Amino acid sequence: MTVLDTTGIAVDTEHAARMDSMYRTQRHIYDLTRKYYLLGRDRTIRHLAAKPGQSILELGCGTGRNLALAGALYPGCRLYGLDISEEMLISARAKLPSDTVLKAGDASDFSAEELGRPGFDRIMISYALSMIPAWEATIDAAVDALNPGGELHIVDFGQQERLPGWFRRMLKAWLARFHVDPRRDLDSVVAAVARRHGCASQFRPLYRGYAWSATIIKPAA
Repeated sequence: MTVLDTTGIAVDTEHAARMDSMYRTQRHIYDLTRKYYLLGRDRTIRHLAAKPGQSILELGCGTGRNLALAGALYPGCRLYGLDISEEMLISARAKLPSDTVLKAGDASDFSAEELGRPGFDRIMISYALSMIPAWEATIDAAVDALNPGGELHIVDFGQQERLPGWFRRMLKAWLARFHVDPRRDLDSVVAAVARRHGCASQFRPLYRGYAWSATIIKPAA
């Protein structure tokens, strides 16, 4: 079921409850444990190449770890985060500067205006699409929320296509315990969304397919 929270942003209540239940305790050790296997996050943040005065939004911002690094790399940028888990946002609010705008909401059903802006210059989605049921709609909503000339940067689990079969099976079983489902058609969906919006797109496997990286670039006005 989807409802509106107090800020008017849509929330899938069933998914939100599932994420809150999982992260109520995990959020305390999330950053320490995930750094060993959420590969490519820092690379994605470096590729944002944001300029002072620009805005950066992370969908599925979790504990705020990525936004904190983006803020350190790009001083003068305004930071925004959206996450369906109020539990994760507790950690994010404790970690990030007070002027960071953090909202609870469904990344598949939001608009830039609901976060107080006409659009964003950079949007990143890091290891979140594999946990969002309506992940295709999330990519579409993100592109809608970009300013002209803006960029969407995605990194997530790939299909481990150049890694041993035993490793793929082990990783898939491990990820399933955390409701993580790597999206095997991420490349084609990114390309289709980009075409529909008249944008350019790029796709690149990382670490022998362990992770996949994608970028959608909106034309300048």
